[in-house]
Amino acid sequence: MTAKKKILVVEDEQDVSTYLTTLLQDNGYDTITAEDGVQGLDLAKSEKPDLITLDLAMPDKSGVRTFRQYKEDEVLKDIPVIIITAVGDSMRRFFKKLPGFPEPEGYMSKPVDEDRLVKMVSNLLSK
Repeated sequence: MTAKKKILVVEDEQDVSTYLTTLLQDNGYDTITAEDGVQGLDLAKSEKPDLITLDLAMPDKSGVRTFRQYKEDEVLKDIPVIIITAVGDSMRRFFKKLPGFPEPEGYMSKPVDEDRLVKMVSNLLSK
């Protein structure tokens, strides 16, 4: 029997965090949650998840800064990250213009399309 894939959900809004973890668990994944970027970075280092979903607008440490730290860390840089944000596609275009800013493996605007998210997670975890 193979172990379930572990997904770290980094989301400051409790209702969205609960929604995402429930959706992912219902589709066969184990989840761990972080309420902000600081906790998300600590949990990523200690738990070594198979995939991370990351909100951008969070207190303490923004998702943009957290994402950059994931991708600059030798241990974490290969973990796929799906950015899930209410900011919209304008932020995605902004990322592409930043010099040296890595492209996230996935990007989704809120409200989340459940089928699309589950498919994106599955595709990234099967690589």
